[in-house]
Amino acid sequence: MQYNKYTLKTLAEAEDIVISTLTDAGIEGVEIVDKVPLTEADKELMFVDILPEYGDNDGVAYLSFYLEAETDDGKILQIAQDGLKELREFIDIGECTITKTQMKEEDYINNWKQYFKQFYVDDILIIPSWEEVKVEDSGKMIIHIDPGTAFGTGMHETTQLCIRQLRKYVTEKTVLLDVGTGSGILSLLAFKFGAKSAIGTDLDICTVDAVKDNMEVNDLKDADFELLIGNIIDDKEIQDRVGYDKYDIVVANILAEILVSLTPVIVNQLKAGGIYITSGIIDEKEEKVVSAVKAVGMEILEVTYQGEWVSVTAQKK
Repeated sequence: MQYNKYTLKTLAEAEDIVISTLTDAGIEGVEIVDKVPLTEADKELMFVDILPEYGDNDGVAYLSFYLEAETDDGKILQIAQDGLKELREFIDIGECTITKTQMKEEDYINNWKQYFKQFYVDDILIIPSWEEVKVEDSGKMIIHIDPGTAFGTGMHETTQLCIRQLRKYVTEKTVLLDVGTGSGILSLLAFKFGAKSAIGTDLDICTVDAVKDNMEVNDLKDADFELLIGNIIDDKEIQDRVGYDKYDIVVANILAEILVSLTPVIVNQLKAGGIYITSGIIDEKEEKVVSAVKAVGMEILEVTYQGEWVSVTAQKK
């Protein structure tokens, strides 16, 4: 399928009101590219797994939206331009010029890949599935990853914190529960570290194909792994299917607020003596997660840091 991509040049400070005008014209889903640093509030609400380096903030923003090529885009664009013209009478919105390019559906889905390059987490090479391994890297531990539309390339600090903790605690007897599996990168590495089996849970159906493909490309298609789609926090069926008192390690790379709700549930899945590895915690939320972990009777083993992010590792007594 062919898409038309429209990119509007405006001012970063006018992004919200310009997007509102586009929405009023019937345009849904606007992609924002600017050089404005993320605020603390932004960081609390999202993981930014692949962040292009745009340089110093110049105050300019590019707002892009996509319409199917066969759409009557002339009418939509006219309504948008009329709205922008009216808006200009009250506020500076910059140039507000709109440029048009054509792209195929596969380009629309995959254009993020230009930002994902191979990198190391300590001595582990994480490489996009579409890149070749260099000869000098052939002897290293290598993970091939293509997250698709699921979360988890391994580039984010929270994922790397979890990787290091898994490497420390996984043994050949480990039965793992991976809450918020995403691309499957943490389960993949747990198997590479020697884990016996793993179960993953996620809310996003996109994880099913992503994990399957990543398991295959890493020669783990026969690994003892199962993925369940559902919310383990409040879905009793998922809790029952996951099982109780059976996991040596539970890893959860999720935002702090969700960890606070997850912890009183997940303590029931852990074995006595089991290890609970959490991350996705912005530094100012560390105490909330620590308190939630202590409240269910677990012992804090260590708290580790990378940038502004925190990992809390605990043990069920």
